[in-house]
Amino acid sequence: MVYTVTLNPTLDYYMNVEKLRYDDINRSYEESICYGGKGINVSVILSRLGVDNVALGFKAGFTGEKLCEMLEDDGIKCDFNTLEKGNTRINVKIKSDVELDVNAEGPAIGHQDVEELMKKLENLKEGDFLVLAGSVPKTLPRDIYEIILQRLDGKGINFVVDTTGELLLNVLKYKPFLVKPNHHELGDFFGAVAGTDEEVAFYARKLQELGARNVLVSRSKKGAFLLDENGETYIIGNAEGKLVNSVGCGDSMVAGFVAGYKQKQDYSHALILGSACGNATAFSEELATKQEIERVYDEMKNLIRR
Repeated sequence: MVYTVTLNPTLDYYMNVEKLRYDDINRSYEESICYGGKGINVSVILSRLGVDNVALGFKAGFTGEKLCEMLEDDGIKCDFNTLEKGNTRINVKIKSDVELDVNAEGPAIGHQDVEELMKKLENLKEGDFLVLAGSVPKTLPRDIYEIILQRLDGKGINFVVDTTGELLLNVLKYKPFLVKPNHHELGDFFGAVAGTDEEVAFYARKLQELGARNVLVSRSKKGAFLLDENGETYIIGNAEGKLVNSVGCGDSMVAGFVAGYKQKQDYSHALILGSACGNATAFSEELATKQEIERVYDEMKNLIRR
């Protein structure tokens, strides 16, 4: 089973405005509401690929209820812990001649709330996958990911951690199954630049020496790089297509990699499927559909090299 954790999920409220004005009232001509959060994005793609999973995290108030209702309507299993106060945040996205994003802070999460989530996580079994993705809300300890992995250490759970900076470096000692920095983040860990294939491979091995089992590096126009736990390296390019949307591409890649590994326990297949999911989302208005992923996968199979 795969479990994803989204500590600060959101409802994203999109408003399309003809021309944004600052001297008068703006009126939208179209609105839409979508659920958001990195762990949730992973759950969506996993579900579309037919991988059984459960989205975990926190919800609050009427917006939290709406979030779960929307997820369940789309066939996404969720088991969010309910906070007593506040509301799940709403992020406002204004699309006009310029784009304006206003992200809310979200509800306060207390120590007891964290303990209730931990009790749920401690029921995970050997061989399960736990995906921790995204930023940490201000009301939680900065080392919350480290706390989670420490509590679950030694249970044979496959940890997947998609975050940045010290949040990632501090969990490497727990030997996560997968980490997924982009090439900028990879270089930043070591105060360097990771642009060439050789540089990416060099710094990926440094992350592996610190404890990561598999290091997946997204490289924008250059595709992706994988250093697997057996020391093998793989490079894959991008499929042909028009970039429509960059939101959720990394989450889609993580989901595809986990799905691919669960299917065949083969890292080259995992990289191909992960890259196909990331590319397919990039070519789509929203997160990629199964049909689009399958179409892109057929092209990606010819783009991998060692």
